[in-house]
Amino acid sequence: MLKYVLPICFALAVSAAANAADWKIVPGRITTDFAKDVHPDNPLPEYPRPQLVRNTWLNLNGLWDYAIVEKDKIQNVQFDGKILVPYPVESALSGVGKTVGKDKTLFYKRTFEIPEGRNWTDKRILLHFGAVDWKAAVCVNGKTVGEHTGGYTPFSFDITDALKPNGKQDITVSVYDPTDDNWQPRGKQVKNPSGIWYTSVTGIWQTVWLEPVNETSIAKLKFTANLKDETLTIAAGIRNLKDGDMLEASASFKGAAADRRPFARIQRNASAGRRVSGTSSVVGDVKAPLVLKVPKPKLWTPDEPNLYDLTVSVVRNGKTVDTVQSYFGMREITLGKGADGITRMLLNGNFLFQHGPLDQGWFPDGLYTAPTDKALVYDLEVTKQLGFNMLRKHVKVEPARFYYHCDKLGILVWQDMPSGDKYIGGKAPDFVRSPESAANFEREWTEIIEANYNAPSIVVWVPFNEGWGQYDTCRILDFTKKLDPTRLVDGPSGWTDRGCGDMHDMHAYRGPGMNQPEEKRATVLGEYGGLGLPIKEHTWVESGKNWGYGGNLKDRGDLLNTYTGLNARLHPLIVKGLSAAVYTQTTDVEVEVNGLMTYDRKIIKPDVAKFKASNDSLHYPPPELRTVLPTAAQQATDWTYTTEQPVGDWHAADFDDSVWKHGQGGFGTKGTPNTTVRTDWNTSDIWIRKSFDLPPEETESLILRLYHDEDAEVYINGEKRVSVKGFVTDYISLPVFDGQSFKTGKNVIAIHCRQTNGGQYIDAGLVRQINTRNKTQRAW
Repeated sequence: MLKYVLPICFALAVSAAANAADWKIVPGRITTDFAKDVHPDNPLPEYPRPQLVRNTWLNLNGLWDYAIVEKDKIQNVQFDGKILVPYPVESALSGVGKTVGKDKTLFYKRTFEIPEGRNWTDKRILLHFGAVDWKAAVCVNGKTVGEHTGGYTPFSFDITDALKPNGKQDITVSVYDPTDDNWQPRGKQVKNPSGIWYTSVTGIWQTVWLEPVNETSIAKLKFTANLKDETLTIAAGIRNLKDGDMLEASASFKGAAADRRPFARIQRNASAGRRVSGTSSVVGDVKAPLVLKVPKPKLWTPDEPNLYDLTVSVVRNGKTVDTVQSYFGMREITLGKGADGITRMLLNGNFLFQHGPLDQGWFPDGLYTAPTDKALVYDLEVTKQLGFNMLRKHVKVEPARFYYHCDKLGILVWQDMPSGDKYIGGKAPDFVRSPESAANFEREWTEIIEANYNAPSIVVWVPFNEGWGQYDTCRILDFTKKLDPTRLVDGPSGWTDRGCGDMHDMHAYRGPGMNQPEEKRATVLGEYGGLGLPIKEHTWVESGKNWGYGGNLKDRGDLLNTYTGLNARLHPLIVKGLSAAVYTQTTDVEVEVNGLMTYDRKIIKPDVAKFKASNDSLHYPPPELRTVLPTAAQQATDWTYTTEQPVGDWHAADFDDSVWKHGQGGFGTKGTPNTTVRTDWNTSDIWIRKSFDLPPEETESLILRLYHDEDAEVYINGEKRVSVKGFVTDYISLPVFDGQSFKTGKNVIAIHCRQTNGGQYIDAGLVRQINTRNKTQRAW
């Protein structure tokens, strides 16, 4: 651990008043269209805490002074200029675009005034930070009000006693963030970004705001739904609770009708625990929860994300002393047997195949911080439009409004713990963290779970991704389950399974794949896909540094066809027991071009309607597949072939291949996994051709079954239909549906395969997809 004590409070240089002219987006990188809606006078103006709402608050986002100072030169800080809060200092939207690192401290300063009026008079004033990465110390008017360590959770300080009676007040914040020079949770942040690792994020990156509250006020709420009992348990944390105080809650359903009278109201004695009304146990602080009856609950699902309004109040001697507004959803996530007897993930008692993108949550202009709330929502809306019902929030935690939008839109969320410390290989044992690192991990993870516990959209906690920071695996998974027994725990996502947790999670690129079903765990595909497609003028860099898993595709049509092929292989895995699959990924990020959208969000790469149709089909029984041209794995068939460079249009339908050799597919070297070698091929290149006849009814809805090791080009009747790079370890399915590739009567398939090293193999077949499903009867 880098030992460093943050400076607390000392005199800082007086700064000039801020104005809009002091800020501009740092040039040189692509930006989203949402960036044009960012104004320095009012960035991210939305209320930041949707599940505990009071009407009166003051947003402190805007232009602050900043300084990046060497750690040993902090006594005479001179500010470098203005920074737009809450965009991290490395981002373009901050107006700074500078890194900080382990040898420097980042300082912020601004002034504010407490608004006039009865809503602010004689109140306790709370200063809230949505998140600051990583270690922060806060002063008001030269007085220390608190410190916080951890880059992903909200924190607040009561600053009342540090305020002046009137006039301008000063806030200073100092931040230390060594990123990957330390063991801290940091996700994909690194000081030298490349590949799957991205730009570091330092300092304030979520909304800063003030809130006036009464001396006795509700600090936090915790909701737990019970579908069997038709109840919602409400636990409340209350500041300065007095003897005789009562806690009252009422809920209503947000339907189309204007009538929103409470359907349930219950009141308890908060301090003594005496039942006052209702039918269940006591209310008050977190030690005495209130149980609210929710008769015939309208369940929360991705298709129908039903949410209830909730009002919670503290009442003293018949008078309300504090009230907050909130909401909740009635849903349960469990493990159980599906109709087929296989252990699956169950939503509200039923198997729903969970399918969605790996969601990194990065923006080219704001990095960790979405430019606007509309930008935050846009990614989620596109996720739904593409036919997904879930996302995996990957080694990052979002602002509360992100989960609020998921709750409203109906998107299931798997929430990762941001990774940090050492990484281990797929077959390595758990490493041993230092006591300091382990204690910090468990404290930050606890804060993350507690901060987001109420979101009905979150259904899975993911403590570890692959071997990233993985230690004491089964204890940490059990620790997570004890923190929140109402959700499933992935253990871990990919690579280094230890036999514990609720899910056995495979990562397969490009995939898909699955582990065998188990009695006590669901089998899931935590990552697959990663189809790369750079779109010129919409990439982070324009050089050849852009990359995707298995090489980049040629165009948007190739992306759609290849993705549809992945789904064709994924579909039967659901029947075999797969509960969920996570596709990499929502957007491009920096040099990674695996996104379904470009990094600037200006282009959705695949055709949305066709992409959604492919995803929707996964929720129905797989179509019947009839063999048209068998693969070598099914039976022996004759091909013509040559290992010498052909002369002329070797792929043309009327090409004369009479001088070529004859052999049975497949072609390759014995020992190549999952192959049936009937003809030896051990040179660098091979060209193969085959003629076959099709009746009129079999010229459409054909799927190519292809095993290639390595690069291959496939021609149908002289037209190139498929181009693939690298190698696979089993047959892949590639749709060739357009009805123009094949014709009644004679057809010709011609393939060129090139090998560079290792095993080698080429074979192909065709199946016809016969869709017999009832479109009104979803299977899962």
